[in-house]
Amino acid sequence: MKVSARNVFKGVVSKIQDGSVNAEVVLTLPGGEELVAVVTLQSVKSLGLAVGKQAVALIKAPWVMLMTDSSGFRLSARNCLEGTVARVSDGAVNAEVVLTLPGGTEVYSIVTREAVTELGLKPGVSATAVIKASHIILGVPA
Repeated sequence: MKVSARNVFKGVVSKIQDGSVNAEVVLTLPGGEELVAVVTLQSVKSLGLAVGKQAVALIKAPWVMLMTDSSGFRLSARNCLEGTVARVSDGAVNAEVVLTLPGGTEVYSIVTREAVTELGLKPGVSATAVIKASHIILGVPA
């Protein structure tokens, strides 16, 4: 599968919580991190999502927000993944920041160069990737 999303995470569905229109699907990554995605009940059915089934989560890098001091904050975003900045690649306007999670998974984010400076993002700095559950697209092997 070739996609333009920088973040393609393979995992196993560990929980599905049905709602009246949507469902929360928890995907456990190989490093033990969990991603929560909100998808329609129709998507759960058409993809055949079930606990124990393999799935992939696709997240475009601009949808990944970063913060460097998450202490004392609670956010409505379901996915707050703590890690360490591995590298920062500067562009003319934006920068790509790669965060490594404790289990080894790399998360890619596109932020402004100004944000890199304001947050002090550089290799070795602790940071948190913030991802809304509705920004995660799920897929399954064909």
